[in-house]
Amino acid sequence: MRLLLVCAVLLTVCASAQAQPRSVEKVMMQTVVDEHERSISLLEKLVNQNSGSLNVDGVKVVGEMMRAELEPLGFNVRWADMAETGRAGHLIATHAGKGKNVLLIGHLDTVFEPDSPFQKFVRDGKEATGPGVGDDKGGIVVIVAALRAMNAAGTLKDANVTVVLTGDEERPGAPLAIGRRDLIAAGKSADYALEYEGLIVDKGKDYATVARRGAASWTLTTGGRTGHSSGVFNGTLGYGAIYEMARILDRFRKELREPNLTFNVGVIAGGTPAAIDADGFRVTASGKTNVVPETAIARGDLRALTPEQEARARAKMQAIVADHLRKTTATLAFSDDGYSSMPPTKGNRALLAKLNKVNRDLGLAEMGEWDPAKRGAADSSFVAADVDVLAGMGGAGFGSHAEGERMDLDSLIRQAQRNAVLISRLSLGKY
Repeated sequence: MRLLLVCAVLLTVCASAQAQPRSVEKVMMQTVVDEHERSISLLEKLVNQNSGSLNVDGVKVVGEMMRAELEPLGFNVRWADMAETGRAGHLIATHAGKGKNVLLIGHLDTVFEPDSPFQKFVRDGKEATGPGVGDDKGGIVVIVAALRAMNAAGTLKDANVTVVLTGDEERPGAPLAIGRRDLIAAGKSADYALEYEGLIVDKGKDYATVARRGAASWTLTTGGRTGHSSGVFNGTLGYGAIYEMARILDRFRKELREPNLTFNVGVIAGGTPAAIDADGFRVTASGKTNVVPETAIARGDLRALTPEQEARARAKMQAIVADHLRKTTATLAFSDDGYSSMPPTKGNRALLAKLNKVNRDLGLAEMGEWDPAKRGAADSSFVAADVDVLAGMGGAGFGSHAEGERMDLDSLIRQAQRNAVLISRLSLGKY
């Protein structure tokens, strides 16, 4: 009889333990729903404040808006000034707790500077348009909504959470070693990292991001002997700078291609003379049709999934550049301020498995892996070498970096619900 009584007590305790997480998570889910209009209002407020990467004051204002959201939730918030890199700075918020540290990554800036005609949040039913509505102001709204839901359910109290919101993700300041030192340090201290760029939705299905390609910029400069065009190709003048440039770029196109590797030429100019500005964004050239050009300049980027793939591509590019046409020169230089890659590691995939357990428990559809070749680089890459990362945890935005950028407002609900439960479980291990 005593044995039966003990078993009955144990079963009751187990049943209670199993019921508690469900009850707590229901509170989180309901809180997100109840505060949906609040989230949209916050999104509108953030979007209507211009925070183009070069708008230092505007980025700081958005940072203060986020401070006002995080400090009442018990976060210690500081501003990391980045004047030495030519940018506004970053907001860093910490919530000390007993559990494992979960790092949340987003950004305050957008690609739309104050001179852009696209400046206003406009709601149309379940969608909204506006500069940065998805990239990344929708993402930081998801962070706030998830943390508020955790606070309402009591799981934030003991959670160990760090939030890093960079102020120059769209146009980083230099050098990156300084511009990303706080984020890198946060990654080294974290047990898990979640990045809040936009959720990928394809044919009605949500996808998670376990890998991102890195991005490195390069500058190709070719030179030739200038003179009257009647002497082109001969032993005295050779081929000139533009033919050498064309040779190199065409061989890049033919010989470098492989899965997950791209190499774009973004800007090009050639003539007598040709030049590039100090920032590397504008090239100029002049010349005449009867003059063999002395200089050509091209700038582009290289995107690879792994460091090994990038190193292999760089070596091939340099070998192609070195095989000169007659009487020409060529040099290829890579920027030191590139974004590293975020390879698809076992740890990242294990983190996705944890998210899919949350999806099943909440009655949401499981999420597959999105093709990394279809995603750009992001700040999550700076921590990928030190911590398991899951990216694309923000709202579902569409048409980013272009006028008319829009957000599926309903996606804020399911993303905030997923995140509230996932962050609670990752930090505390029992929800």
